[in-house]
Amino acid sequence: VQVAESGGGWAQPGGALRLSCAVSGLPIDRSTMSWHRQAPGKGRELVASITMYGEFIYYADSAKGRFTMSRDIAKKMVFLQMNSMKPEDTAVYYCNAEWFSHVYWGQGTQVTVSS
Repeated sequence: VQVAESGGGWAQPGGALRLSCAVSGLPIDRSTMSWHRQAPGKGRELVASITMYGEFIYYADSAKGRFTMSRDIAKKMVFLQMNSMKPEDTAVYYCNAEWFSHVYWGQGTQVTVSS
């Protein structure tokens, strides 16, 4: 199983970035897929999560109204569209796949929001 994030970088406050997560070795439509982030000096926190059948997407309060999580089952990819970004969104963002009680993490992608 491989989980690989991409799309991180720098954004200005109010700007946008789109993160991508490519998955191989497991079916994403039979897995709970999540985005987490870890800011400097802080613990890792859940940002957004989509259930196995895609019927429910959870957003942390910090992400509601600004971030949108989606997936492309055929391409085995999940995405996190981040709009109206804030300096406090600066963190390493991780993609996570949970399949049959096994949890797989990507290596993370750095997102920096500053002027």
